[in-house]
Amino acid sequence: MKKYIFAALFGMISSNMMTAQVNNQQPVPGTDGNKYVAYEERTGNESVVYFTRNLSAEGLIKAYEQVCGKIEGRVGVKLHTGEQNGPNIIPSAWVKALMSKDLPDAHIMETNTYYEGDRYTTEQHRQTLEVNGWTFCPVDILDEEGTALLPVVGGKWFKEMSVGSHLKNYDSMVALTHFKGHTQGGFGGSNKNIGIGCADGRVGKAWIHTTPGQPDQWDIAQEEFMERMTESTKASIDFFGEHVTYVNVMRNMSVSCDCEGVLAEPVVTPNVGILSSTDILAIDQACVDIIYAMTAEEHHDMLERIESRHGLRQLSYMKELGMGNDRYVLIDLDNGGRRITAADAVKGLKPFVQ
Repeated sequence: MKKYIFAALFGMISSNMMTAQVNNQQPVPGTDGNKYVAYEERTGNESVVYFTRNLSAEGLIKAYEQVCGKIEGRVGVKLHTGEQNGPNIIPSAWVKALMSKDLPDAHIMETNTYYEGDRYTTEQHRQTLEVNGWTFCPVDILDEEGTALLPVVGGKWFKEMSVGSHLKNYDSMVALTHFKGHTQGGFGGSNKNIGIGCADGRVGKAWIHTTPGQPDQWDIAQEEFMERMTESTKASIDFFGEHVTYVNVMRNMSVSCDCEGVLAEPVVTPNVGILSSTDILAIDQACVDIIYAMTAEEHHDMLERIESRHGLRQLSYMKELGMGNDRYVLIDLDNGGRRITAADAVKGLKPFVQ
């Protein structure tokens, strides 16, 4: 099929572009992506993560405004806009309110998918954007006019990552992420939103997902997949430097990615709130810590998805690559900015109701 031809073709691009090898040895994935590290066992500095339980446009605006100090120039909002009629994406009305107030000249940024579906081609993608209500501002499909290569500093799988060429047109990036489970990644936070979401649909995503020359489009999994995805993220956030910030929305958290649209597994994890930070590792780690702080009944399905896919390797590899801190100060925006714990954030959660 066409998608496999693309994967094989681009997977065989020169290894000095695609894979960072040392002494001609194939890189070896890390381990323990299924083992959670408790906060007290971590070391290093603390970053600041803001938290509100207010799941609304107002809450989204409040969270974003804590971390927007260096968002300037031409701004792209990296958002997963979802498959047609997907029930769990961030409501477009919330995003419209945020952008109208704080980002009136920004564009939403997306890329085409690696799988055949509602967003595989630019034409299909634009039809889906209209169905899902993303019509209130310009949406830039980054790989509509080709690809660009960004360096991966310190990577072991890649020296460069292929991204949508339009990414380089922007000065700042806001990663606005629906935090949820993920079929391959275990969980999808800011790391997944950027690492997969900025890689172009034919080259970059193939490098992350597929070993060249074999028929399984999704054969790269567990720790190796987490590391490849994270190196892709590093390429994009290094490009923006200090002009990138992160907002994660913990709402409608199916164990399925928004890529699965109406076929996503039913949501059984309670809604929590919205987090924001200028540290990508700290915000994704805080979301994972909040999931682990829930009761067994509340987090059973999500923990099974995260650990069975070895998704925690996303966090440890971000730390190894120097992308942020896994320790943080969690600031409660609903209670005067006091410091709280993940356990405090999940007190009194209500069962999810569709």
